Amino acid sequence: MTSPPQTQSRPGSARPSPTPPARPVGAATLLALTFVTGIVDAVAFLALGQVFAAMQTGNVIFLGFGLAGAEGAPVAGPLAALVAFVAGGALVAVVVGAGRRGLTLRAAMAVEVVLLAGAAVAVAVVEPAEGEAAAYAVVAVLALAMGLRNTVARQEGNPNFATTVLNLTLTAVSVPAQAGVASRDDLRERGLAIVAILLGALVGALLLRIDPALALGAAAAVAAVALVTSR
Repeated sequence: MTSPPQTQSRPGSARPSPTPPARPVGAATLLALTFVTGIVDAVAFLALGQVFAAMQTGNVIFLGFGLAGAEGAPVAGPLAALVAFVAGGALVAVVVGAGRRGLTLRAAMAVEVVLLAGAAVAVAVVEPAEGEAAAYAVVAVLALAMGLRNTVARQEGNPNFATTVLNLTLTAVSVPAQAGVASRDDLRERGLAIVAILLGALVGALLLRIDPALALGAAAAVAAVALVTSR
């Protein structure tokens, strides 16, 4: 009885081993990013025209108000933020579709630092007034950074830290640990995420009393420290 022929592998035909997944960042880094979100949205809403850079649910609602002709409801700002936020997510899809391993959260954080710093410089130089086209351009840059980071964080990060939205986090916190839906550690992390974005909004609003560029510079600095110390 003859044995089946042995298939010899050709030199160089072996498939390369898959790239190991990126090492996830820690909870402290995600908390810092959530804190940055609070600062960014404080600047966008209070100084650039009643629009959010990160919380897109609010922008959709504002856009509906504006399209209905509600007095004082903006249209251009929420629309610019929505488009830029989606573009940030689309950029991640383009990178993945190009055959690369994908954008890691640390890479997204590096891009975010650059965009936040650029926005801070633009605000310092141009000094855009609330509701002006220049202000909405800055909002678009901020929303692009938030959309890019949010998309990557959802893929790579801790599900307890959404970093840009809190609806699901608030819902999860309301469920007691005894119900078996979440552990005490999960509830603690989600509670910290709520505190982080609250403190970010508070700090952002306080820094706005001095200078919007200072607030954005602080956001960029915190994001940079989070990137350097991420583990």
